[in-house]
Amino acid sequence: MAIQRAPAARATWVVATVTLATSLAASLVVGACDRAPEPPQPTPPARAAAASAAPAQPPPLAERPFRFPAPRRLAAIGDVHGDLAATRAALRLAGAIDSEDRWSGADLVVVQTGDQLDRGDDERAILDLLKRLGAEARRAGGEVHVLNGNHETMNVALDFRYVTAGGFAAFADVRTDARGLGRFPEAHRGRAMAFAPGGPYARELAARETVIVVGETVFAHGGVLPSHVRYGVGRFNAEVSAWMRGERTAPALAQADDGPVWARTFSEDEVDASECALLAEALGALGARRMVVGHTPHTRGITSACGDRVWRIDVGMARHYGGTPAVLVIEGDQVRAVGR
Repeated sequence: MAIQRAPAARATWVVATVTLATSLAASLVVGACDRAPEPPQPTPPARAAAASAAPAQPPPLAERPFRFPAPRRLAAIGDVHGDLAATRAALRLAGAIDSEDRWSGADLVVVQTGDQLDRGDDERAILDLLKRLGAEARRAGGEVHVLNGNHETMNVALDFRYVTAGGFAAFADVRTDARGLGRFPEAHRGRAMAFAPGGPYARELAARETVIVVGETVFAHGGVLPSHVRYGVGRFNAEVSAWMRGERTAPALAQADDGPVWARTFSEDEVDASECALLAEALGALGARRMVVGHTPHTRGITSACGDRVWRIDVGMARHYGGTPAVLVIEGDQVRAVGR
């Protein structure tokens, strides 16, 4: 499937939520390709009404820590999109789990760069597995950092265009406060309750970060641009988490086509000199040597660009794409791809 660039920047989140509520049919259509939502613009009176109805934002949030020390061994896993078998295979390539799916990585640190959700039926099992492994890893001296990608933010935004029938069924037993969700068909309501801001699975996503720096490596689903660094990585992470907890509206940067979960600046097949210069500026501002991104499938395997300063680890390993599991391993100054 051809992966296209996301469309032009869209309206503010307040406008987007108004149109989501009135355009449910469009939000549930399975799209032909992966792109950021772009709802139709409301009329000026509707925009004014939405603005007047929006609650005042609370004071600025405390930034979340996003820097972590360099471990002895670090493994990065890209998009898994609802495929539990591929997720297990990648974790085993990383040396993270045994044949019983228990943590076996000792002090290994694993970073999964987002997009556990959509396109496959096993999402709930994947979320539960990664949560359990995180607890087991910490007890053993390791860590599992699971990041939010664009498909996590889409689900919290109740954009279910890429959800499979099995993906809806897996959350059918979730029952929470249904206010405002009656517009969803009964078969979709459990998922909406699970992922609506403040819902049980949205709160699990809120406990994660969206961009992190481990040692000298930056990790993000789409990519980190110099403008994101100026905005504030810790600020962005805090705002995404607060939205997912249901405490405030989503930051516009979470839905922007050039935001950290949507940008493809460094993940396309060809990255030009000007884009490599942007990468160098972002890395310099963060004091890092390299960046690791997912988001754009490279089904022939893990690739790098800009003199190995960016590594693209979405290998399309999920059944939906038909790629082969692979992980990126970083040990000291050595960076290598490991596949089966």
